[in-house]
Amino acid sequence: MENTQFSQNNEILTATVEKITYRNDSNAYTVAVVKAEKESVTIVGIMPFLNEGDTAVFEGNYIFHSTYGRQFSVKAFERKAPQNKAAVLRYLSSGALKGIGPSTAAKIVERFGEDSLDIIQNRPSQLTVIKGISLQKANAVSEEYNKQYGVRDIMVMLSKYGITADKALAIYRRFGEKSTEIIKSNPYTLCEEGIDFRFEIAEDIAADLNFEADNELRVAAGIEYVLRKNLLNGHTCLPRKKFIEVACKLLNCKESTVEVCCDRLVDAFRINSNTIDKTEFLSIPAYNVAEKHIAARLLSVKEFIDSAVTVDELEIQNVENRLGIKFEQLQKQAIFEAFDSGILILTGGPGTGKTTTLNAIIKLFENRNLEIELAAPTGRAAKRMTELTGKEAKTIHRLLEVEWGEGETKQFSRNEKNPLNCDVIIVDEASMIDTLLFDSLLRALRLSCRIILVGDSDQLPSIGAGNVLGDILDSDIFPSIRLKKVFRQANESTIVTNAHALVRGEKCDFSQKNSDCYFLKRQDAYSTVETVLQLVTERLPNAYGINPMTDLQILCPSRKLDTGTVNLNNLLQSYLNPLKKGEPQLAFKGIYLRVGDKVMQIKNNYDLQYRKDNGDYGNGIFNGDVGFITDIDIRGGILKVRYDDKVATYFSEDLSQLELAYAVTVHKSQGSEYDYVIIPLFDVPSKLKYRNLLYTAVTRAKKMLILVGDEQVWCQMAENDRKALRYTMLKEYLKNEV
Repeated sequence: MENTQFSQNNEILTATVEKITYRNDSNAYTVAVVKAEKESVTIVGIMPFLNEGDTAVFEGNYIFHSTYGRQFSVKAFERKAPQNKAAVLRYLSSGALKGIGPSTAAKIVERFGEDSLDIIQNRPSQLTVIKGISLQKANAVSEEYNKQYGVRDIMVMLSKYGITADKALAIYRRFGEKSTEIIKSNPYTLCEEGIDFRFEIAEDIAADLNFEADNELRVAAGIEYVLRKNLLNGHTCLPRKKFIEVACKLLNCKESTVEVCCDRLVDAFRINSNTIDKTEFLSIPAYNVAEKHIAARLLSVKEFIDSAVTVDELEIQNVENRLGIKFEQLQKQAIFEAFDSGILILTGGPGTGKTTTLNAIIKLFENRNLEIELAAPTGRAAKRMTELTGKEAKTIHRLLEVEWGEGETKQFSRNEKNPLNCDVIIVDEASMIDTLLFDSLLRALRLSCRIILVGDSDQLPSIGAGNVLGDILDSDIFPSIRLKKVFRQANESTIVTNAHALVRGEKCDFSQKNSDCYFLKRQDAYSTVETVLQLVTERLPNAYGINPMTDLQILCPSRKLDTGTVNLNNLLQSYLNPLKKGEPQLAFKGIYLRVGDKVMQIKNNYDLQYRKDNGDYGNGIFNGDVGFITDIDIRGGILKVRYDDKVATYFSEDLSQLELAYAVTVHKSQGSEYDYVIIPLFDVPSKLKYRNLLYTAVTRAKKMLILVGDEQVWCQMAENDRKALRYTMLKEYLKNEV
């Protein structure tokens, strides 16, 4: 076995495991007592397959736990094979291998002595001479032993690259016993989707294995890595010329080498190539297939819609009388289009009557006993939709019923073979829907189902890759109604009038006293931050009696610099939820998590388990969900987070999916509304100074909006109407299919 290269900054402890006091089977977090020279030490950390009787070298640091006292926190470890008969017997007697108890262990050691483990690993058939061990059992014991050493080998091999034990365990679960062999033959396998290691880590491993710069495995992996990484920027494809430049820079190799490898990957269908207006685009197959299917599916809807389902002017008047309102002309047009067309896109800014129009459409469809489903991309957006319509709305994930597929892949149980039983689906916050999610939704709808997409096209596009709402609108193929008139009640809000002025490129008004929209000018980042802290902790709670944890949200254009989310979260935590003596906290990558902290889930996790208040269990917490930490178990590396009516349980390997949420980025706030919003505007990076980001932030506020900082930054953002460029194919596929 190779020697683990431990960090010089950590301490080394060589010891024998006396007792395993706790183990979390799902993440291998272990608490054990070990004997080191003359003293017993409690060790804690992620240690897969560590067993009683094992002798190992542990790397880590001593810590002091307020309840359990002095402990050794393990960052990495290397297990050494038992050196004598007594050590082998203790190892086998510990229950480390399923099917081998103390009695059978004694018989094996008595027969094979110090060779026992070699027999188990390499010649299991010889175990059948022991009474009670069949060939099937012998092979099962050998498989379990090799599985344990497979994980150990990966841990030893990868520890020098800073890869933690939990990551090594994930690799083993993906590739099994051949993990080490696979990595050595192609370290770039670690960059594949589902493992998602940084390309730089694979490069370090490849360098140690003497991979050439123009090695085809390296170049191919680099090409796919660039395409996948750009999904994070919203692109479902990239122009080949631009892509080649980026790939050559990453790989530091000749353009001809990348070109040749690109062509081979296209021929092997590992990437797709499409030419539009003499420009070639490259894409990941899953996204190319999704955009093609979306286009074909949307265009086919009109052929299957029941044209006998109509609405007339008199029925609309009856709805007006019942609601005590008078529809504006565009609202009426939207109602007619909802019946006449299979697909309708309804857009408009705040206060333009989208909800009123939507409620009328729902009521008219219900009058015909049509089955209606309401959905939204996020939990908060679905909850708000429920409140505004009085009809249950679900997240798209919940509607499609996420479940496990073969090979631990995740899929939706609602699909072409098991479609949703609805005649109409209405999706709110449609600007947030990414390509893959929308494709999955369409696959779960019957061809006869009407589709109504509701959103604000001036907001930011989806966090995930694609530009679904924008591309559908830009194609000019389907009916789209943009409501423009701001109704009287909404027009009384300075937030609403400023939002519309912002969209039109007009000057906004912050001069009114006793309004709901203020701009507090500050000369530097320090005073901007100080003012934000004062507003959150003193001024707003004292003036309006609000709870700063639940009624207020800080929205930042950026994560970085003084007025970014990282700095503000650390400061706000210290003010709003300071560490109290004797209370637990979990540390993860410089972030301290405490009971009472406001946190956000930052990636979709379909299998994270939660328990609802009514006792039901479920799975799935999604990107953008905000909750509060209710419990922390340091010893088990476990914390619990309440999201509305459910509590989710996180283990140590899940902590990377949580961030403090006292301050969140504007991108992460999409689909949410807050009573009170504070936006710090000072050291905003130039690439984030554009109008629809500012507009999205402004329209999150319901009761009060306070901007703090440099008014010049506001002006720069308001004047920049450049939309964030996204390379996608959906619009072209829609136009070409017509």
